[in-house]
Amino acid sequence: MTADTGRWIRNFVDGRFVEPDERSSFTKVDPATGAVHARVHEADEPLVDRAVAAARQALDDGWASTPVRERAALLRRAADRIEERFEEFVAAEIADTGKPVTQARELDVARAVANFRTFADVVAAAGQESFLTDLAGGRQALNYAVRKPLGVVAVIVPWNLPLLLLTWKIAPALACGNAVVVKPSEETPSTATLLAEVLAEAGLPAGVYNVVHGFGGGSAGEYVTSHPGIDGVTFTGSSATGSHVMKTVAPRVRPVSFELGGKNAAVVFDDVDIDEALNGLTRSVFTNTGQVCLCTERVYVQRSVFDDIAGGLVERARGLRLGRPLDEATTTGPLISQTHRDKVLHYFDLAEQAGAEVITGGGVPRLGEGLDGGSWIEPTLWTGLTNADRVVREEIFGPVAALIPFDTEAEAIALANDTDYGLAASVWTNDLRRGHRVAQSMNVGMAWVNTWFLRDLRSPFGGVGLSGIGREGGESSLHFYTEPTNVCVQL
Repeated sequence: MTADTGRWIRNFVDGRFVEPDERSSFTKVDPATGAVHARVHEADEPLVDRAVAAARQALDDGWASTPVRERAALLRRAADRIEERFEEFVAAEIADTGKPVTQARELDVARAVANFRTFADVVAAAGQESFLTDLAGGRQALNYAVRKPLGVVAVIVPWNLPLLLLTWKIAPALACGNAVVVKPSEETPSTATLLAEVLAEAGLPAGVYNVVHGFGGGSAGEYVTSHPGIDGVTFTGSSATGSHVMKTVAPRVRPVSFELGGKNAAVVFDDVDIDEALNGLTRSVFTNTGQVCLCTERVYVQRSVFDDIAGGLVERARGLRLGRPLDEATTTGPLISQTHRDKVLHYFDLAEQAGAEVITGGGVPRLGEGLDGGSWIEPTLWTGLTNADRVVREEIFGPVAALIPFDTEAEAIALANDTDYGLAASVWTNDLRRGHRVAQSMNVGMAWVNTWFLRDLRSPFGGVGLSGIGREGGESSLHFYTEPTNVCVQL
């Protein structure tokens, strides 16, 4: 059983890979070179029906009632199998995204392993609520909650961190006894398909994990989210797509968990350790070529250190190395596609029209060596913009940031909160009281102080406003992937 024959990436339904159909397929392109990597079998509506039916049958056949300890053990076996095939997952992630091999190893695949092990531990340790209620006459009633699987869950995964975010969703879903129908991004189909092999090897029953490939409207994405057999939808992606998915599931009143876009702010105070802040900002602006929902696109710097921060960040941006993903020295990969690069370049034009000063980058690099056909773009920083400019208000999702000065703490908080998004923020200061105070004032789901992207997988993850609905992580994930039934017994 193989996921990718070298030419085809196939759908996985009811424990089997589905033979592809030449008439229903699309091309997967390597973002680093522009060359064709594989053809992907696009799932039609009848195949999605089969996937949902297989998931439902798996629940009915006993997966939903499998003891917690057995589900936790299976998740740990899956983590072990990913480690055994670690380099295969690294290669698949690179082929899909073009990201540097060091990142694929140290972040994407490593986090996939951690996701399975974390949720195995979380579900094994999770307790149940219970309450004793005093009644008249000295009697009591016992109330306790029993959590049951949500059912068949649609898992819609983005292209920026495809394996990391897929396992972040399916690990708790499976831990809670659900069956899933996964729709990966059409840009990054490989790792979700490879994971099907690993889960089967780990002993997951047929039908519990299904993968259907395709696009959004008029394709697998729409077929899955609109299917009457789906009991809930978890989605990570753009705010616009999240809004569309919400409209799709609204008539059936299905629960949703959305982690959407961000226009994240960093606030840098003048008492900060400059080098520490620059190291953190370099990561938060440029990691994964800016294609992380948590990346910083707005940097507010106290005026007295503005030049130091701007100059230092320019130096670090120019020190990034764009190049072949398998080169250990490469720090920065391409954007995911030519289409996405066109979008980012459009914002370059908008910045110019708004009077921005480009202090580094601003164009398309020439890398030669067969890479010029890829979706490359220069890490870019602007000054001279304000919160009124579209470039500062709209999510770009590239290796870009606007640097804007401020004078007072109150001004910094107001500027950072002046957005329709509310995913994440970072605060850089050596004043611990100020760090707590400002972080708690941010209208976001996550706020860091003197760090960025540091995660405890048991803590809540999610955003407010256009950045999403609900929380994932630890017991927050268990709340979404289960339905509680309260049992009341008069004693």
